[in-house]
This record gives sequence, structure tokens and C-alpha cells, in this order.
Amino acid sequence: MPATIITTDDLRDFKLELLDDIKKLLSKQAQGKLKKYLKSSELMDLLQISPGTLQNLRIKGTLPYTKVGGIIFYDSEEIQKVMDNNRVHHKTV
Repeated sequence: MPATIITTDDLRDFKLELLDDIKKLLSKQAQGKLKKYLKSSELMDLLQISPGTLQNLRIKGTLPYTKVGGIIFYDSEEIQKVMDNNRVHHKTV
């Protein structure tokens, strides 16, 4: 089984893509199409990420969450704050 090398550029691109997906998700909320609290399965569907990726984002503290009775919820307003805090501006030459 061949190994795949992941570079820091790959990770940065993944982060930017993920944050863009979250931003799109939150723009739906602003239009009144999204619930305030999302379950893990709903967030995974909307962002098209795996359970492992979502778990890694929780473990690393990237996405804040609340656990109630074994169910994990994500506050879409807090996700928006994550988006704002991680916004990357590229200079144009």
C-alpha cells in the first residue's frame, strides 16, 4: 500500500476549503434556512466531511460544541466566530 505524503500546503488548502464550506453553511443560516443547533450528522452532511474529520476538529478545539445526553450539538453562531477568527486574506500582486 503506497504512502501519501501530506505537505503543509495541503493542510493549509484543506483548512481554507473547510472554512469556506463552513462559511457557506452559515450564510444559509443568515437566510433563515439553517437551524441554530446542528447535530454531528447534520454538520457532517453539510460540510461533506467524515466522522473522523469532525472528531479531529473537536479534539483540536477548532469547532466548539456542546454535549447533552450523549448527543453533540454545534451552535452555528459559534461556527461563524470560528470562520471570522480564521479568515485568511491573500495579498494580490
